[in-house]
Amino acid sequence: MTTDVHAIAQTGFGTGTNEQYDRVRPSYPTESLSYIRQIPKSTAPLNIVEIGAGTGIFTRALLAHPEWATSIGTLRAIEPSDGMCGVWTKTVKDSRATIVQGTFDNTGVEDGWADLVIIAQAFHWCPDYGKASSEFARILKKDGAVAFIWNLEDRDGGGWPAQIRDCIEVYEDGTPQFRLDLWRQTFSTPEYTSSFHPQEEKVWAYHIITSDQIVTERAQSKSYMTVLPPDDKAKVAEDIKVILQRGDGRIWINKEEGTYQYPYKTYLVVSRK
Repeated sequence: MTTDVHAIAQTGFGTGTNEQYDRVRPSYPTESLSYIRQIPKSTAPLNIVEIGAGTGIFTRALLAHPEWATSIGTLRAIEPSDGMCGVWTKTVKDSRATIVQGTFDNTGVEDGWADLVIIAQAFHWCPDYGKASSEFARILKKDGAVAFIWNLEDRDGGGWPAQIRDCIEVYEDGTPQFRLDLWRQTFSTPEYTSSFHPQEEKVWAYHIITSDQIVTERAQSKSYMTVLPPDDKAKVAEDIKVILQRGDGRIWINKEEGTYQYPYKTYLVVSRK
């Protein structure tokens, strides 16, 4: 992973953590993908750049979505992590899609190539919002756009999700998490305002099917959690166990099988040139 990546992200998403990340992180609601399909003004087939593509969770969802299936000409994924690139390569099986190493401000994509830049669950790690905005403007066509999208556990969706977040967020250690909104500084940089319109925003509330194991592993997949000492990891796991045993506000799907709803929100921000 390059040195232009936050140290916690380099270690926390390093080789050996990526399979769990891919297994327990949620995909994206179909309606959010439908909404993104309406963003490009160009006609299909479209040139897509996905920066911070990770293990391919969003890539696979996009390629499989019925409204995108015949719309993509080429998808070029960019990802700084060796480990995540490895999982992406194993899990994304589509001749239209390729992955190379790169960063938000160094994609290696030629000028004016992309109809749409997509960044899923990643832009909060950006170290330089101005440089990134310049890179987006450079690689996009004149009427292109950037779609930033995130999933976040919904602390308003019940007692136990808020308690889980309270349990783990104390370990963030100053990392630029999405919930802190530091990434919003992007939209006031000179590089952004000189090339893009004011951002548009959309939010969807939804839930996924989960279990105690998935909830626990989801929490453990956070970058700042993977770097904790073993004793701290064990304490967090025990604290999560207590929260889930209590189950405040839990909505069961199948109590006998131990499955229940995990409330989430998906946040989309669109920036048009």
